[in-house]
Amino acid sequence: MKIKSITPIAITIPLIQEIKMGGISYTNSENLLIQIETEDGSAGWGEASSAPDLTGETIASMEAAIKFLTPYLIGRDPSSFTENMNLIDKMLYGNSSVKAAFEIACYDVVGKAEGKSMSELLGGAKRAEIPVLWLLANGNLEADRKEAKVRLEEGFRSFKIKVGGNPLDEDVSRVKEIRNIVGRSSQLSVDANQAWNLEEAITFVEQASEFLDFVEQPIMGNDLEGMKQIAEASNAPIGADEGLHSINDIMLHKERGAASGGSLKMIKLGGVAKAFEAANLADKLGMWVNLSGAICETSISSAAVVHLAAAIPQIKWRLSVTNQYADIDIVQNPIKIIDGKINVPPGIGLGVEVDKGAVRTLERH
Repeated sequence: MKIKSITPIAITIPLIQEIKMGGISYTNSENLLIQIETEDGSAGWGEASSAPDLTGETIASMEAAIKFLTPYLIGRDPSSFTENMNLIDKMLYGNSSVKAAFEIACYDVVGKAEGKSMSELLGGAKRAEIPVLWLLANGNLEADRKEAKVRLEEGFRSFKIKVGGNPLDEDVSRVKEIRNIVGRSSQLSVDANQAWNLEEAITFVEQASEFLDFVEQPIMGNDLEGMKQIAEASNAPIGADEGLHSINDIMLHKERGAASGGSLKMIKLGGVAKAFEAANLADKLGMWVNLSGAICETSISSAAVVHLAAAIPQIKWRLSVTNQYADIDIVQNPIKIIDGKINVPPGIGLGVEVDKGAVRTLERH
C-alpha cells in the first residue's frame, strides 16, 4: 500500500453557541482536513484545528505545511507510522497540528486496509466506553447553572468550568454554585487557559480549590515555578495544558512539582503516537490524564480522540470531545454522547463515514 495523493481541505465550523476561553469569545473554528488516497483506491481522513495561541499555527500555515510535505510522502507506505513521522519531524520543525491530522488520516486508511480500528492498531481498547467531561463555557453564572442542571440530568458526572476574564470573585462564586448543583460525587474542575497572573491564581485557589477536583493551566504554560507555587497553595491538584507540548514537558512538570496531571492533545504533541506515548508516560509517573480535542472539531478528530482514550492506561480526568459544539458535523454517523459517556466507534479505521457534501458546505474559498 502506497500513498497516491494527499489533499488538504480548509473548513470553517460555526459553533452552536459562543464559547469563552480565558476571557476570549469564539463563534467558529478553523480546521484543516487531510484526505489520503492510496494506490489501491482506499481513503483515510484526518483533522486538526488551527490554534495560533496553542501551537502557533494558522489555517494558512497549516495548508502551506502539508503542501510542503506532500512530495516527500507520496509513494510511502502509510502503515510505516514511525518512519513517516520521523521523516516529517526531520523535514519540518513544529507544525504539530498538521502532523497530527496527517497521522490520524494514516491510521484511518491503514485500519480500513487491515480491517482494524484505530484503537486496535494502538494495541487494543482497554475500555469500551469513556466518561465525558462537559465544558461549562458560557462565562456567566446563570447560564452555567442552567446548563449544569440539564447535563446532570443527561447523565454527565464530570464538569469543567471555563474561568478567567471575569472578576475573581465571580469565578469563585460560579465554582461554589456549580459544586452545589452537581454534588460532591461529580468531578468538577476549572480551566483558566493561562488567563491569570501568579497573584490572581494563588488568590483563586486559596478561595475555591477546596470545591474542585483539579485546576487546569491557571497561568502561562512556560512558568513552571509559578505553577509549583500555585500547587503548594492549592487544596486541589494542578493540571497543565498549554504547558505540555512534548514528553520532556511532562517530565519537567513532574520533576518540578508544577502539575499532578495534564490535558493531552494530539495537536500539541504532534500526532497519535506521541500522544499515546505521553499518556503512557504520565501514567507511569503517577500523573492524571485528560484527553481533549481543540475548541471545536468534527467527528473525524473526535473519533480519533475516542480511540486514543480507549487505548491508553488511564483517563482519570476524563475525555473532552468537541464535535457537539459544531453546528454542522461532516460525517454520516457522528460521535454521540449517551448518559455522559461515549462508546468506542465500531468498525474499521476511525469508524466514521465522511459526508463529502457536508465538507463542501464548510469548505473555505
